[in-house]
Amino acid sequence: MQQIFIEGLSVPTLIGVYDWERTQQTILIMDLLIDADLTQAMTSDDVNHTIDYAAVAECVKEVGAATSFELLEALSKAIVDALCARFPIQKLVLKIEKPGILPDAQRVGIQITHEVRA
Repeated sequence: MQQIFIEGLSVPTLIGVYDWERTQQTILIMDLLIDADLTQAMTSDDVNHTIDYAAVAECVKEVGAATSFELLEALSKAIVDALCARFPIQKLVLKIEKPGILPDAQRVGIQITHEVRA
């Protein structure tokens, strides 16, 4: 098993429960850790045999742009569903931070782990 990671991805989206949150987009910060079989790419040196991290990042941003959830939990499910439909992911750990939401906390967010059942 090999892993691909993306850390600190900025994703603009409309998200939040409160009226004041619904007036403008929020920039969420996301980390992704993807387990996948990258063995073929390791020997072929061919991008077609791996999971293209630029395409993963674009997919996440597309979901963010197309949605307006109230909860990070709902957004995380939409991201997981989109990524697992498009890429051969075996396991995905997704961390989403919502900066500036609590004045006395450095970071607030969620982390979910999704395993694809064979």
